[in-house]
Amino acid sequence: MPGVLDDYAEHLRFEKGRSAHTVRAYVGDVRGLISFAGARGVAVADLDLTLLRAWLADQRRRGAARTTVARQVSSAKNFCAWAAREGILPADPATRLQAPKAHRVLPAVLSPEQAVAAVQPAGDAPLELRDHLILELLYATGIRVGELCGLELADIDLERRVLQVVGKGDKQRAVPFGAPAAAAVEDWLRSGRPALATAASGDALLLGARGGRLDQRMARTVVHRATAAQGTDLGPHGLRHSAATHLLEGGADLRVVQELLGHSSLATTQLYTHVSVERLRAVHDQAHPRA
Repeated sequence: MPGVLDDYAEHLRFEKGRSAHTVRAYVGDVRGLISFAGARGVAVADLDLTLLRAWLADQRRRGAARTTVARQVSSAKNFCAWAAREGILPADPATRLQAPKAHRVLPAVLSPEQAVAAVQPAGDAPLELRDHLILELLYATGIRVGELCGLELADIDLERRVLQVVGKGDKQRAVPFGAPAAAAVEDWLRSGRPALATAASGDALLLGARGGRLDQRMARTVVHRATAAQGTDLGPHGLRHSAATHLLEGGADLRVVQELLGHSSLATTQLYTHVSVERLRAVHDQAHPRA
């Protein structure tokens, strides 16, 4: 099994161009599937549709969410198709495997006033300047936390106020940011980063307390702390949701928001239009005399 999983991980990473997070998730799902099969005396080469369905049913009995099961179906279909092409399986048993329809849950977002309060600077110490920049860039651009932590010094064009971001599937896109985020970048580069930089820093834009590249977990902690102080505890994806929603409420074109966020499908971006409608409905219910 380890050899098969290693080969599959390489396929996802190098041939499919999947992110490290996606590779971990898919390989973890397949490891669970193979373990489930092994406990029932079924070898990898003997996987069939009945066993795949039994594995998914077991996941549901264990309380897995619909979204998790949907991802596991995708993992199983992807693995089986690859294994059949590689000759590990005699045929692809997952062609008729179907995923449950996931409930579309509207993402929580900050109000514009909460967002502005959350990204206010806390002080002039190096780590405070870094934390301010984390919040400013995430809200100003709507980029993902992994994209943020992967930024290099050369990825920021302060004159044009544009970030060069490497997103999912190693796709690159240009994302503009405003004057407040530009000021936060300048403060960090002038007074924050030099105080933390070491030989291990390389060209990373954002650094940890010991001078290495900023870890995503630390970035998430910073965002949770700042948003919780505003009464709505959100992570980096919550700031991304908030940025998209506020852009649309401000009149931005849906296609433009799709490009800024790096969504491959417009359907993903359209979720934010529902958020805006929900907020309009809440205001209407509260304020209209005939609501």
